[in-house]
Amino acid sequence: MTTPTPRPPAHLPRPPGVPFSQAAEPRVLASATSRRGFLGLAGGLAAFLLPQEAAASSTGSATGAGFSTGATGPSPALAPIGQTAGVTEFATLRAKATALLSGGSFDPADPTFAAPLAKLDAAASTLRGALDLAPNRSFLWPDLPLKGVSGDIASSHQRLRTLATAWATPGSALHGDDGLAGELLAALDFLYARAYNETKREVGNWWHWEIGAPRALMDTCLLMYDLISTEQRTAWIRAVDRFCPNPDRRTNLTNFAETGANRADKALIVALRGIVGDDAAKVALARDGLSDLRDGGRNTLFGYVTSRDGFYADGSFIQHDTVAYTGSYGVVLLQSVSAMLGLLGGSSWEVTDPKRSVILDAVERTFAPWIHDGLMMDSVRGRAVSRGGSRDHDAGRETVDAVLQLATGAPEPYATRFKELAKGWVSRGRFFEGAGIAATARARAVLDDPRLAAVARPVGHHVFADMDRVVHRRTHWSFALSLDSKRIAGYECGNGENYRAWYQGDGVTYLYTDLDHYSADYWPTVNSYRLPGTTVDTRHRDPAVSVSGTGTFRPKNAWAGGAVLGGYGVASLELMAMGSTLTARKSWICLDDAVVCLGAGITSTDARTIETVVENRGTTGALTVDGVLRQSAESSSTSSWAHLEGVGGYVFPGGAPLRTLREVLTDSWKAINDGASTSGSGEPVSREYVTLWFDHGANPSGATYAYLLLPNATAEQTAAYSGVEVLANTAEVQAVHAGRGGQGHRLFAATFWAAGSVGGVSASAPCAVLVRRAGDRVSVAVSDPSRTVDSVVLTLDHPAHGVVSTDDTVTVRPGKNPTITVRLARSRGHTHTAELTVGRHREG
Repeated sequence: MTTPTPRPPAHLPRPPGVPFSQAAEPRVLASATSRRGFLGLAGGLAAFLLPQEAAASSTGSATGAGFSTGATGPSPALAPIGQTAGVTEFATLRAKATALLSGGSFDPADPTFAAPLAKLDAAASTLRGALDLAPNRSFLWPDLPLKGVSGDIASSHQRLRTLATAWATPGSALHGDDGLAGELLAALDFLYARAYNETKREVGNWWHWEIGAPRALMDTCLLMYDLISTEQRTAWIRAVDRFCPNPDRRTNLTNFAETGANRADKALIVALRGIVGDDAAKVALARDGLSDLRDGGRNTLFGYVTSRDGFYADGSFIQHDTVAYTGSYGVVLLQSVSAMLGLLGGSSWEVTDPKRSVILDAVERTFAPWIHDGLMMDSVRGRAVSRGGSRDHDAGRETVDAVLQLATGAPEPYATRFKELAKGWVSRGRFFEGAGIAATARARAVLDDPRLAAVARPVGHHVFADMDRVVHRRTHWSFALSLDSKRIAGYECGNGENYRAWYQGDGVTYLYTDLDHYSADYWPTVNSYRLPGTTVDTRHRDPAVSVSGTGTFRPKNAWAGGAVLGGYGVASLELMAMGSTLTARKSWICLDDAVVCLGAGITSTDARTIETVVENRGTTGALTVDGVLRQSAESSSTSSWAHLEGVGGYVFPGGAPLRTLREVLTDSWKAINDGASTSGSGEPVSREYVTLWFDHGANPSGATYAYLLLPNATAEQTAAYSGVEVLANTAEVQAVHAGRGGQGHRLFAATFWAAGSVGGVSASAPCAVLVRRAGDRVSVAVSDPSRTVDSVVLTLDHPAHGVVSTDDTVTVRPGKNPTITVRLARSRGHTHTAELTVGRHREG
């Protein structure tokens, strides 16, 4: 079972003798979107200097970096593994690593860098003050006693890297401090002798031995390269060769091939080890690991997969076989691969794999849909949501920064597009809060470049069928949906992380109307039995744990997914609750100004109350129900609409028995994550919540619900809303009409759970359907969220005499009642489309 990869920060500042223009970048309090962010120091100090903290500098960036637009000379992939590069080339790579990862030149007196320098100084001062310098010491820090806990070894190396960063960074109070340099070298000798050398056996978390410790050690070796003796360097390299000899295999499981982010991390470690040790074979091994030449490309990072880990053609990203991990492991992969491509560009080991464009395309295909004004949506962050020091803004910052690093070497039109995307994200978000020096410099350069136009907030709808995720984007709000199935895990937990993950994949809805909601201590304080959008059995739940490493938990349902038509979508989930008899059929229709939420067939026989949660919002805003301010802690009534100040409105067609609750909840981040390297603070945090829900009672049979979510609507707009007609809400079909009739825009959206007819559309088999009429055009979109249907025939009750375009899987018979036949088999839940016209017309 794979384990967490809290990415410890890393970065390669200036060793003595490297010009000031290649100065180091202090990555302060790095969020470690990735996986191994925290140093475990009491007080919450996080790791510094992620390897991707390279800044775009007009004067200090390395030349020759980036992507080859075509092989020139012998392909590095075919170069003899044993070739020996000249000493000059390795020296150049060491300087280039420093420059790429530092951001080039910066002026320590520039106020722009005052905050990250101050944070670095504060962290380094605290670490140095607690460092045990006794000659007979048995540990370096008392809270990391080195008594068999693997995290103590990795965290000790990471703390030393932070101190080395301060020593190597101009402007730091410890820059060039000879006393600190001596303490660091002695501490590295101590760790080698006592805890981390080639004779040791892995105990505990493999990641600490094979990625966490060696990455930090190699970074420190680069930071202090000119002060380290040949004997020290040789010994420390032996330790790295013991635990991370190649990117291809898990060291203690030699038949286990590394994939995704873990492979990318290891490739970068092996490359740095080769650069530190002047070893051409190691650098070639690292480069070839990206493409997985060892196994014929089976686990390449430059290709699309159709199962298990990696990038999917629809933009999905999976890690740990079944977890939607774009915003965590996916970011780690992007960071490490970006660093590798830039570092080796122009060298004897330049990456020339023609499929490396997969990484370039992933910026907009995979990552951009999930970035809302610079933050990374929690729907795709897996168990990382339980890390108090790695919240959505931190994950977003690291993603944006990785995109900017990728831009420095990417060919056009990618490079300009990446910078303009980043300019939009940075200008609307909170990038500079917590950004290190290199990240600050890189983002500042983009903001200050008048040639770059910031990309506006996107408008669109995305169904990531291969990871059971949906995201709906509008100019002033975003909406995300987490689903699960027998293919995609409902949640992941383990290694002390994500103790209350029970319902994170059961139709959780995320609404982004501001930048604070999910970052402001949401996960430790929210009632995890009542996540918005879910229908739940109110049974008691024990903490979510895994018996070994991390564990993933999948329900039995096959149906999860939806269809997309332009900027609109329908999604649905056949809920089969884990550990309960509860079943339900749930649909969401995403429109311009509303999300329609329908539930039917809600059934349970466990004699426990079943609830559907409309909203659970951390807010002090006023709640109004049917025009009356609701101030009591808890109440219930049959209601037509509700409005929550600062969020939006909720409409209940035909009225509904709504229950509301306002309460203050208190807990700590440590209560949901006490992992060895990711543990949150035990300090209590509090937040006020307003919860809206339906109580279906005990043992419901065929219960239903219907509500409309109106983001940013006023109370008056909510009370008057009439833009949607619910056509059906049963266990057989859930459907709506939206928009204007006549020749205006009109949208039909439906989940056909079985063959049937509603709203002028008939389906011969289960499917998800969208039909849009605008002027003389009729657009149709169909998918099979269950992945069990071979084909479906749709019949429309209005004429369409011409065919404008169709997918290869679609056949149309125009006429008074046109039919659209769609081959769904082996399409893995993806959408099929056709466009018709009322007149006689044929294109394409």
